[in-house]
Amino acid sequence: MKWALAAGSLPLGMKVGEDGLLVGTPGSVGDFRFTVSVTDTSRPTQRAKREFVLHVVPPLLLEWKKEARVSGNRIDGAVQVSNGTADDFDLTFIVLAVAENGRAVAIGYQRFALKSGVTSFELPFGDTLPYGAYVVHVDVVAEVAPKNAIYRARLQTKEKLRVLVGP
Repeated sequence: MKWALAAGSLPLGMKVGEDGLLVGTPGSVGDFRFTVSVTDTSRPTQRAKREFVLHVVPPLLLEWKKEARVSGNRIDGAVQVSNGTADDFDLTFIVLAVAENGRAVAIGYQRFALKSGVTSFELPFGDTLPYGAYVVHVDVVAEVAPKNAIYRARLQTKEKLRVLVGP
C-alpha cells in the first residue's frame, strides 16, 4: 500500500509518509482539513480516499483571566494556563512588576505539577508596590523531563500601570 496527501494541507512541519503515518511536529495551531489517498499494488489497482480534520492545540496556553490592574497601592490580576499535551508538566509561574528604573519586584510565583489535559487553571497574583509606573510580565515555563522538552509562554500588560499611592 502507498499513502499520499491527496488534497488540503497539513501544518508546516508535518507530512503523511508513504506508509500512512502522520509524522512531524506542527509549526502552527488551528484546524487543518486534508484528504489522504491509499493505493494498493493489486491488479487492477484499488484506490481509496478519506478526509480528516487535524485539530492542533498549543501545548501550553497562557491567557489573562483578570488583566493586571491597580487598586490603591496594589497591582492584582490572574491568568489561566492550559496543558494541551498528553504529558504532565512541572510548571513554574512567575510574575514581575518592572518599574521605569528597571527594578523588578516579584508579585507572583508558584511551582507545581500541571496534569495532562488540564484547561483553564487559574493563577492569581498581586502585591503592594511603591509609587511608580510598572509593566507586569507573566512568564510560565513547563518542563517535561522524561522527554527533555520545555514549553514557555509570556504575557505582559499593554500599558504601564501607575501606582499613585505610597512613598
